[in-house]
Parts: sequence; C-alpha cells; structure tokens
Amino acid sequence: MEIITWIADNFFGTPAILLGFIVLLGLLLQKKNLSQVVSGTFKAIIGFLIINAGAAVITGSLGIFEPMWKEVFGLETAPLSGFLGQEKFNLEFGSAVTLAMTLGFLVNVLLARFTPFKYIYLTGHMMFWTTTIFAGITVQAAGGDVSFWPLVIFLAVIMGLYWTFQPTLVQPFLRKITGNDNVALGHTSASVAILSALLGKVFGNKKNDAEHIKLPKKLEFLRDSNVITALTMGILFLIGAIILMVKQTPGAEKLIAQAGNQSFIVYSIVQSFTFAAGIAVVLVGVRMFIGEIVPAFNGIATKLVPGAKPALDAPIVYPYAANSVIIGFLGAFVGAIIWLVVLGNTVGYVFVPTMIVLFFHGAVAGVFGNSTGGVRGALIGGFLTATVVAWGQYLMVTFFINTTVPDTAMWAADSDMFILGPIISMLAKLIF
Repeated sequence: MEIITWIADNFFGTPAILLGFIVLLGLLLQKKNLSQVVSGTFKAIIGFLIINAGAAVITGSLGIFEPMWKEVFGLETAPLSGFLGQEKFNLEFGSAVTLAMTLGFLVNVLLARFTPFKYIYLTGHMMFWTTTIFAGITVQAAGGDVSFWPLVIFLAVIMGLYWTFQPTLVQPFLRKITGNDNVALGHTSASVAILSALLGKVFGNKKNDAEHIKLPKKLEFLRDSNVITALTMGILFLIGAIILMVKQTPGAEKLIAQAGNQSFIVYSIVQSFTFAAGIAVVLVGVRMFIGEIVPAFNGIATKLVPGAKPALDAPIVYPYAANSVIIGFLGAFVGAIIWLVVLGNTVGYVFVPTMIVLFFHGAVAGVFGNSTGGVRGALIGGFLTATVVAWGQYLMVTFFINTTVPDTAMWAADSDMFILGPIISMLAKLIF
C-alpha cells in the first residue's frame, strides 16, 4: 500500500514527471535513439516547470493592474483573491490535466480512425490550456471535491470530442479560403471564425476584399504579439497611473505608495513590461514541452490513422489573407478598449485585454470575415472576437472559475473556452 501511495504522490501527483513519462513513452514507441529520448523527455519537464514560473510573474502584474482600474472606475469590490491560481492548481490537479490531455488525444485518434471525421488535433499548447481551463471549471462545479480518475475520464471524453469536431465544423469555411482540403484549423478561435464568416455574409460586402487594399509598412509591428502586449498594457497602465495621481483618493494613494521611492508612472510602465515578460516566459515553456509532446503524438497518430488531416494552429490561415489579419486585429483592439470601459462602468468588472488572444483570434476572425464580407466582414470579425473574449472573461472569472484559475482565464482562456465553459459547468454539476 505504501508503494502505491508513493507512486500516486510522486508520479501521478507530480505533473512535470507525468508529462515527461508520456513524452518518454511516445519517443520509445517511435524507436528514437537515446539522445533524442533523453533530450525530448528532459525538455518537456523543464518546459512545464517554466510555465509555472511565468504564471507567477503574470499573476503579480495582474495584482496591480486590477486594483488600479477598479480604483479608476470607483469600484468597491475587493481585489481578486481566495483562488488556487495556476501554480497551486498545477500542483493539485496538474497530473489529472496532463493525463486527461493524453487520453483525450487518444480519443481523438480513435474517432478519426473509426468515424468519417478524419482530423487529428495537433495544436499542443491549445490542448494544454483548454484542458486546464475545463479542469478548473469542473473542479469548481464539483465544489472542489472531485476524485482523480473521474476527473481524468470526464475531461478526456470532453477533450477528445472537442478536438475531433472543432476542426470538422470549421472545415467547410476553411476550404473556401485555402481552396483545398489538405489541412484543418485546430485552434480555440473556431467559434469566432465560424460566426465571423456568417456575420460577414450578412452584414459585409464581399466585393470590397481586404486583400485588394495596401496597408502601410509602418503597421508591420502589429504582427509581433509580444510588442503589442507590452505596448497595449503600457498604455493602459500609464492611463491608470495618471488618473490615480489626479484623483488622490485614499485608495489611489495606497496604490501609489506601492512604488516606494520610484515614480508611480515608471513603476506602472515597468509592470506592463513585466506582464508581457511573464507571458513570454510562459510561451517559452509551452513551446519547449509542446515541441516534444506533439511529435510524440503525431508519430502515434499517423501510424494509427493513415490519411488523416492535421488540425493545426491559427497561423495556417494568415498567408491566405495578410491584410485581413491586421484589420481583424485592429477591430479586436478597438473592441477591447470599448468593452474595458463598458464593463468597468456597468457590471463593475475590470477586463484584462489579453493581446495574445485578441491578436490570434482577431486575426483568424478577420480572415474568415473577409472571406464572406470583405473589409467590413474582417472588422466585424475582430470586434466580435473582443466581445466574446471580454464578456466571456467576465462571466468565467466571476461565476465559473473564480475559485480555481481565474488568473489564467484573464490571459490564456480563449473564445471557444468561454463559449463552451457554461456547458462544461452544467455537465460537471450533473455528473459529479
């Protein structure tokens, strides 16, 4: 019995080790040499641990951004607190997430093998974050009292179905954009992609194709999500800091005092770069462990499902409509600023404009919106993205995930997660 407990605590209870084992197994099954096996396994473990470090940095910056803007809007609600947070959640439920992600992928492979839906989802970082967010929703819906294997099985089934049918639903629209059926979109922007194509057809003008206009080279920096994140958060931190310094309320003075001897303006700007740096750190970790686990998955999938189509990350659609990518993001950016003000002055929630989400999802929505509605369709797609992300974040953080990983939902939760979140919560309440 002690041996079983030791294995549970040190193997299944240690997400980084479990993840490393899964990669090790995948590489051994593909008969990789010793160097590849050791390198892949170690890099997967290190990458996962880097994610935890980056998550802590992001949470620290959010702990300043949120109370700052609550003071700007004059909100009396307490700062976000009393939740597990990504780091603690990983320690407690990370093994279940990792195992569910693996089993969910196998469900996806089996469905592709034995049904007409021949799509293998290979966007690894989306697999991880979607499983994490859905796990957070499930744990909260179950009141925090959920056993390991029931949680794993529930998530594995949900994820396997999602990773199979998400590319399936998008493919008819994507086929018109690419002109072929070689690849599919495997990304959590699927919902806004479909909605943008539909709305673009109704409200747009297909004859005014965004790809027929020329955009200035000065806007090329908009393609770098790290720069956009730092720039946007820098502007918002700066505006917030100036308003607090003018207001001079007791709450404002308390926040300003956190800067110590440093100028509050400089302190706030540094926080914006810290936020962007935290996301960059997380992405380094994600790329490192995904760079090892996806080839392991891919090797297994191609052997089991000959002729399957890979469902890949959002950038696969960008080359088909480069102007629409920028226009879609601009629509999302403007929408995010509008909803930041609206939410703060109505429901009393400080929306964190997640530029990485808004960039990638707004870009996809722009491409799909342009395909049916031209420039207007691309802008509508971008604004729609901001609307889904802003209100989805508010609902998720306030009602569906506030005791588990609301910090993660503020920057890593995506369109599909917000739309499917309430459904997952309802199913979890019925089952657990």
